[in-house]
Amino acid sequence: MTTLQIAGARMHSESAGSGEPVLLLHGGFCSLESLQAQFDALARDHEVFAYERPGHGRSPDVDGEYGYARSLIEAVAYLDAHDLESVHVVGYSDGAVLALLLAMDHPERVRSVVAISANLDPSAFTDSAAGLPVLAPLPSPAGAADEPDAEREAYARFSPDGPAHADVVLAKLMRLWTTEPDIAPGDLARIGAPTLIMSADRDTIRPDHSLLIASSIPGAQLCIVPGTTHALVAERPALLTVLIGDFLDEVTASRA
Repeated sequence: MTTLQIAGARMHSESAGSGEPVLLLHGGFCSLESLQAQFDALARDHEVFAYERPGHGRSPDVDGEYGYARSLIEAVAYLDAHDLESVHVVGYSDGAVLALLLAMDHPERVRSVVAISANLDPSAFTDSAAGLPVLAPLPSPAGAADEPDAEREAYARFSPDGPAHADVVLAKLMRLWTTEPDIAPGDLARIGAPTLIMSADRDTIRPDHSLLIASSIPGAQLCIVPGTTHALVAERPALLTVLIGDFLDEVTASRA
């Protein structure tokens, strides 16, 4: 574990394993713990690099609003800081949006993309659908209402800004999620790297939107994970690690 000064921000960074490099990008209001299962599984066959964006996990917040353009600058600077010419990119939620942008705008830096629960714009969210069909919610497990908010609990444990700053981060994230990203489906055709689009069958991202993303990227694959929500990385970690691992093995074999 190290702390790096990246693009004017102090960010927590971790790496492990050996083999072809993988950049792991977490979701909004998440720490790297949220992707621990994927990190550990990928590190068995790859060299995994991951960092926490400003205001997330152990990285202190920065002044001003969040934006995907700013996060993209940080991602490229992070690759440069580790002398990584190109990587496989696995991103979840906000990290998945960032993975798509990285592959679009810096194709030479990306060997493959796994984008989990990405969206192109705010209209993708289930509750903004106008007459489009979605699956009924799954029954809540007994006692679920009494479970603490895992990410808020993690924020309270890790953030150098203190537990009360969580509300500041969430307010900035809500402004981000309701105004960005703004990616035209046609622009996804610029992605030339092998791509796997994943989402949950009961995601906050509508299934038709995930299909739109996959169908807009030449040769992309689509996987809808059954019986899961936007928290699919925590709900079905073993299944996701198998799917991601098989995809990366397939990409590596095709390049051999």
